[in-house]
Amino acid sequence: MIWLCVLVHQATPFLAGVAVAATALAGRYGIQAWQAFKARPPRPKIKKFYEGGFQPTMTKREAALILGIRENVPAEKVKEAHRKVMVANHPDAGGSHFLASKINEAKDVMLGKTKGSGSPF
Repeated sequence: MIWLCVLVHQATPFLAGVAVAATALAGRYGIQAWQAFKARPPRPKIKKFYEGGFQPTMTKREAALILGIRENVPAEKVKEAHRKVMVANHPDAGGSHFLASKINEAKDVMLGKTKGSGSPF
């Protein structure tokens, strides 16, 4: 019984030391993880833009990229996307006439109204 009491009294400081060491290691790991998280490069929260110029004859794929939609969407979605993009790029609001004509051409291609480039630019 005495040996058991001595073992318990000797084990208590040892267990306390192990607990302190484990807490220190966990804290160190947490600090390193936080610093690595802060040091990572920022990720853009918006979609990446299509790199490249316009094709000589607009395709359905290019029209979909301009409007930010898939190639196989209903006409309602095409009109909604056209309206949304046009509001941001309208010449009366400081947008480019060239981009506005390409946006209109993209809508026409997606709706099947024209074949090819009808842009005056």
